[in-house]
Amino acid sequence: MVIVNSILERDIRHGETIWNTAVVIGNHGNIIGIHRKNHIPRVGDFNESTYYMEGNTGHPVFETANGKIAVNICYGRHHPLNWLAFGLNGAEIVFNPSATVGELSEPMWPIEARNAAIANSYFVGSINRVGTEIFPNPFTSGDGKPQHSDFGHFYGSSHFSAPDASCTPSLSRYRDGLMISVMDLNLCRQLKDKWGFRMTARYELYAEMLAKYLKPDFTLQVIVDPMLQKRNPL
Repeated sequence: MVIVNSILERDIRHGETIWNTAVVIGNHGNIIGIHRKNHIPRVGDFNESTYYMEGNTGHPVFETANGKIAVNICYGRHHPLNWLAFGLNGAEIVFNPSATVGELSEPMWPIEARNAAIANSYFVGSINRVGTEIFPNPFTSGDGKPQHSDFGHFYGSSHFSAPDASCTPSLSRYRDGLMISVMDLNLCRQLKDKWGFRMTARYELYAEMLAKYLKPDFTLQVIVDPMLQKRNPL
């Protein structure tokens, strides 16, 4: 058994910085390595930038007895380039341990991971917390909403997605569960060969675009219809 264990990491060597960290434990009980969450949300009650730092471990893939795995922690699932980077590093299964609530993200939950599995030719394990946590003292998050005592309902619905666009049924919204899924990792290579996404990706175009975008003098590549000014003169 290989375990992905989410922890709050306090980095005592660097000013006791706090990281949202996943620890990958091998089938001999050894720690293979860690990954720190790349993208920190600033959304309503989930304004984690007040305590977590952005991760500095890149996009590691851990070669285990059960395949090459990666961990896209929680909010990182909203960033397509995060998924892409794990794939470029050779991931066969990417786990997405999450704690997210229905009002915020449930409509996106069955879509994002499945899209990532298809686009990057790997399996995705989507894991979400279940239940509602009530805090003793009401709080606000500076977003104009009245004070409240909980984040909302963590809707569970954990599932697996495959690179061929198939997916398992989801676990319950309301109670804990255990999902066991058999995966043929050969499917990753078979789908790469079938669709040729890597071969046709044109990464050099996007690298050039991103390099320009990061510069202070970046200008938009927008071609304006010349008829617009004729119809709407200044």
